[in-house]
Amino acid sequence: MSDREGFREPLAEAVRSAERWLDGVRDGRIPPEADVEQVKDALGRALPDRGPAPVEVIRRMSAAIEPGLMRIHSPRFHGWVMGGAQPVALAADWLTSAWDQNNGLRSVTPGVAGAEELAAEWLLDLLGLPDTAEVGFVTGATVANVVGLTCGRDELLRRAGWDPGDGLAGSPRIRVLAGAERHGSVDSAAHLAGLGRARVIVADTQGRMLPNALREALADGDGPALVVLQAGNIHSGAFDPFPELIRIARDAGAWVHVDGAFGLWAAAAPGLRALTDGIDGADSWATDAHKTLSVPYDCGIAAVADPAALHGAMAQHAAYLASSADVADPSDRVPELSRRARGLTTYATLAQLGRLGVADLVQQLADAAAVIADGIRGIPGAEVLNQVVYTQVCASFGNDDRTRAVGAALLADGAALASPSTWQGRAVLRFSVSNWLTDTEEAGRTVAAVRRAVDAVG
Repeated sequence: MSDREGFREPLAEAVRSAERWLDGVRDGRIPPEADVEQVKDALGRALPDRGPAPVEVIRRMSAAIEPGLMRIHSPRFHGWVMGGAQPVALAADWLTSAWDQNNGLRSVTPGVAGAEELAAEWLLDLLGLPDTAEVGFVTGATVANVVGLTCGRDELLRRAGWDPGDGLAGSPRIRVLAGAERHGSVDSAAHLAGLGRARVIVADTQGRMLPNALREALADGDGPALVVLQAGNIHSGAFDPFPELIRIARDAGAWVHVDGAFGLWAAAAPGLRALTDGIDGADSWATDAHKTLSVPYDCGIAAVADPAALHGAMAQHAAYLASSADVADPSDRVPELSRRARGLTTYATLAQLGRLGVADLVQQLADAAAVIADGIRGIPGAEVLNQVVYTQVCASFGNDDRTRAVGAALLADGAALASPSTWQGRAVLRFSVSNWLTDTEEAGRTVAAVRRAVDAVG
């Protein structure tokens, strides 16, 4: 059997399985129907001495795992700010796996490095970030936040006269200031960067950081400060007032990082761009292509305005690495040396959509969120708690117990899904719109499912 023949059957079986799965994306039930233990039983718990042919392994995986899958691709899946995968992005992801390039050094894998560099340039343009900034492709917004905070940490230490290469023991303490409704990944990133707990800055009723509270916090203490702002609150979708906050932080000599996992994409849509006014004045930014842009997992994006700060914090050097002294390698921008060329899915999607297509996609998601909000407002006893400015809708259906019951009934119905959460002391259902298939028609189907859930609760 030729090498090509060895790949043919398992790949063909994988395509058949994928096509069956994708055929159910729009109308299939969303929740999984098997739990972890049932999946393990179906797969077979014992490691065999020798396994079956590759095609049989793929068939077994398909039969055993699919019942335990969540239809995250569904246009009525509104949980946890997860997007689906556009066809061109999925195809590019398969090709990325087939090529199997380790995109660490541009001289070793120039094909994928070139495509990622183009994607990075296009991203800076679309998101209104400085064209002198550099972009690294990481696993997700958590690691993108790690990159931004680590770069800020090292640069602030250098400004204070401390060599970051000497470690943090004995160094000046860096104060991390973040909004009261920051995402949990900010705290994780600060911990991984060795910065400790963030000082919480008071926010308004929509989760936007209050400028006077930041000004007072910066004045109340000495030493370097790292300010973390937010583009897109996880519950309300609100955006911090960037021009004023960044000016306050700059006056205090602080590094400014923006966590914009899904919100940074508002800059690509003319009708929403005002939400991100002033964001280009920050030092670093984090976002996800596997959210709003709808590329497959994983594809986080870290951007840093000062390439020297990025390379100084991230780059690895060794005699055996064929690095260029003149041009930065992909590994100079991320914590990893070994990684797949995850930025190819972003390149393919941007190349296929173009500037206007990306703008249309982002606006479509915001319009769908508005339809969901309007529909919920028309349900007796329901209340939308946030100002729907972007892609997030937070709703209550009376008291906390009834809201949770509606969420359970919606899950049982299976046609739409929202995340149960708690916001400002109240139980809520959170509808996050971040799937390329979610248009106003699908938003209407979500509202119909919510109405059925409310009727079922009574």
